[in-house]
Amino acid sequence: MYVCSCFGITDQQVKEHAAAGACTPRQIASATKAGTECGSCVRAIQGLLGRGACPRRELLEKGSAAAVLAADPQLVPEPALAEAA
Repeated sequence: MYVCSCFGITDQQVKEHAAAGACTPRQIASATKAGTECGSCVRAIQGLLGRGACPRRELLEKGSAAAVLAADPQLVPEPALAEAA
């Protein structure tokens, strides 16, 4: 079933990205562009993501932002990567 008709994103694609670690509609949008055009699919994406366990969210809630950033370097802003090099 299509979740985002603007970009042709299916519920299966959203589930695959969620299984790979995307925990929020913003992270799904980053990976697929879903939710960035008209926005009507954001609630459906939220529903698919649910309120289940999310490794990143759990680490952030425990105050382990460094562990989250280490797990996904794409979350680090470009200037921070340049400084680290």
